[in-house]
Amino acid sequence: MGNIVVYTRDSASGTREAFQSIVGFGDTDKDQEALTSSAIEVANNGDMATKVGQDVNGIGYVSLTTDLAANNLKALSFDGVEPTEANVLNGSYELARPFNYVTRAEGDFSSDELQQLVQAFIAYLTESVEGRTVVRAQGGITDPASGTPWADMAADYPITQQDNSSLTIRTAGSTSVESTIQAALQSFQPLAGNFQFSMNQTGSGDGQKSVLGDGKDGTNAAEIGFASRSFKSDEDVSAAMATGTYAQDAVVVVVESSNSLSDLGMDLVRGIFTGNISTWSELN
Repeated sequence: MGNIVVYTRDSASGTREAFQSIVGFGDTDKDQEALTSSAIEVANNGDMATKVGQDVNGIGYVSLTTDLAANNLKALSFDGVEPTEANVLNGSYELARPFNYVTRAEGDFSSDELQQLVQAFIAYLTESVEGRTVVRAQGGITDPASGTPWADMAADYPITQQDNSSLTIRTAGSTSVESTIQAALQSFQPLAGNFQFSMNQTGSGDGQKSVLGDGKDGTNAAEIGFASRSFKSDEDVSAAMATGTYAQDAVVVVVESSNSLSDLGMDLVRGIFTGNISTWSELN
């Protein structure tokens, strides 16, 4: 093996942003070292998996839900901790990112009924066994066993007992949350009066903006915004009716399956992705 070939996601990727933020590189405004200029940029998670799996010298990062075997990949432990759902939930695996939500401010919905419906959906998504199960089936890391059956919660949300076919919940923000949120909304429709929904997922940067920021009354306005990272200091969510985390995702450092490496610590990962470590022999 020779020179390390670094693969990265594009600059708009929430996965890349989370990975760089946790490892501690790429933000020159914080005096962090930049991503190595030799990194090969890939379009999406699937492209990353394919490219690294075909490159014996490659290293990159993918979502925990990626089919490693099908892509000829090996997942590396991070600081001695294996990337598993259990280790994400117990907090020991550090390369994890939150799937966060934020709503419009109370009283800033187009009707009281829509506000109540959004409240009900947030409760279903975050607290119910059914909501957590659907999210988990789509790759979100949740704990359905600690949830509450929706049948035991529904009475607290009487809006769900009426015909809501004239109401539409609009979502915006992170593209990474799309499959989990779409599945959750679809599963909630028959439980909540067959409401409609419309998704406009364009990136985490539009999550807060579309419900509380300068886009909340524009063409991209939404009732619920999402980010596949923590909301930034300049994304004020304090006025929201509700905000929080509904699931987690894990970022996994991967290499081609024949690579003998099994574990990398924080400093070594940072060294590789900034170019300070450029050959595999430096890791032996």
